[in-house]
Amino acid sequence: MKRLLFAAIAVLACTLGAMAQKFALVDMEYVLKNIPAYEMANEQLNQVSQRWQKEVDDLAKEAQTLYKNFQNDMVFLTDEQKKRKEEEIMAKEKEVTELRYKYFGPQGELFKKRESLIKPIQDDIYNAVKKVSEERGYQVIFDRASSQSIIFASPKIDISNEVLAKLGYSK
Repeated sequence: MKRLLFAAIAVLACTLGAMAQKFALVDMEYVLKNIPAYEMANEQLNQVSQRWQKEVDDLAKEAQTLYKNFQNDMVFLTDEQKKRKEEEIMAKEKEVTELRYKYFGPQGELFKKRESLIKPIQDDIYNAVKKVSEERGYQVIFDRASSQSIIFASPKIDISNEVLAKLGYSK
């Protein structure tokens, strides 16, 4: 009998605790699309990325041309000349790899540029979401855009427009 009573109290306590929590949704894609600074930062990143990719591609073409020329001239070269050409090709390919890593590596220039342009915007959004959460008493706010497990959610719990208003972009 005591076990049954204890189990009933535990279930009741869990149910009441779950009902007391408030949560909301924010659509980060929607919020970001409505912030002009984010669009400008993305455009800047795309331009820089394309410029750096062209630079890497041009260097890779040089390496490819060296290799093709070596293939064509191989029969006319001495062993020492072949070795020198092979080293030259390897050095050019290494240069391509290093340049690609410098620009697009995990801690490369593109990463640093993205950090400097996008992170301040993300921090502002985070602070706005936090303010709305504190004002309205939410314990949890889910990102509707990145959560694929949300099949349906009432528009009443979407605070995206409130976040935009906190950031000064009223909708």
